Amino acid sequence: MNQKIITVHTPVLLEETIRYLNILPDGIYLDCTGGGGGHSREILSRLNNGKLFIMDRDEEACDRLHKLFGDDTRVTIINDNFSNIKKYNLPKLNGLCADFGISSFHLNRERGFSFKNEGMLDMRMDKKTDISAYEVVNEYPEEVLANIITKFGEEPFAKKIAFNIVKSRVIKKIKTTKELADIIRNAIPRKFHKKGIDPATKTFQAIRIFVNKELESIESLLRSLEEIISINGRAVFISFHSLEDRLVKDFLTYYSKSCICPPNQPICTCGKKQTFKILTKKPVTPSKDEIIKNPFSRSAKLRAGERV
Repeated sequence: MNQKIITVHTPVLLEETIRYLNILPDGIYLDCTGGGGGHSREILSRLNNGKLFIMDRDEEACDRLHKLFGDDTRVTIINDNFSNIKKYNLPKLNGLCADFGISSFHLNRERGFSFKNEGMLDMRMDKKTDISAYEVVNEYPEEVLANIITKFGEEPFAKKIAFNIVKSRVIKKIKTTKELADIIRNAIPRKFHKKGIDPATKTFQAIRIFVNKELESIESLLRSLEEIISINGRAVFISFHSLEDRLVKDFLTYYSKSCICPPNQPICTCGKKQTFKILTKKPVTPSKDEIIKNPFSRSAKLRAGERV
């Protein structure tokens, strides 16, 4: 059973992303998460003499992107984590977008992201990353495992899951996604199994986020926004996890304030200036039609801001 899963990449909230980017034909744009090229393709279709930079930390993704866009002189592809964007000294951007979900291409057996099909535990978006899911699951202490699952998965049964993982790995190493998923499912009482959501979802998500240091990368990107986006430029973010969405919301809220002094202070002394205005008072979510066509989109939330 070495057959690969055939995947078709469907970009999430595509129309909404393009609308909020408000693309200028001669503008300079950055797709921070190139993936399958869906968002990039739509941005390019609206550019004349503009420029598009596409980043992805996954070397395989960049190979695909080169095949898709390599002949287009308007495109520059960068194989790196978007957290490192400032080191490339790009021109000021008229807009950027970032989709923090995993690409459908990651869901093949070799990458170990999916619990629906058996594959070796890995979960690394960048194969040069030192620690894989295998090391986390088989070597980390029970307390640390529980903390990871609690912090990054917000899983109420984290301690029980960690206990079962450690108990199982004493007998034999946990090598595959199916083995890990079965352990997780058995740790959660059946009455708490939600219809349509696999009980292993939150734990797999937590381990993936930890292995790839995803929240640290997102925070680094958000901290750079004031420097890399030009006046009237737009930033659009798609999150799939409450922790990601909270980071985006908190940073955009902070950037949108012109004063952060205590409310009862009569005179402003903080010197803070507003650098962004929020374009999405509430997160934009997929339509029912999109969720039916692309179930992966169901937990997506889009937030956007404009540089002022």
